[in-house]
Amino acid sequence: MRRKGDLPQKVCATCGRPFVWRRKWAKVWEVVKYCSDRCRSARSTRER
Repeated sequence: MRRKGDLPQKVCATCGRPFVWRRKWAKVWEVVKYCSDRCRSARSTRER
């Protein structure tokens, strides 16, 4: 079993907070930029 501290991390492109790998992102981890749907939607409205 893996510990949470052993999982890969990234920094959110919107809020700048670190977030950890999730199982649902296993196939698309290279493409994930945002920690949540809220940050993803806030980023898209900010760019317009």
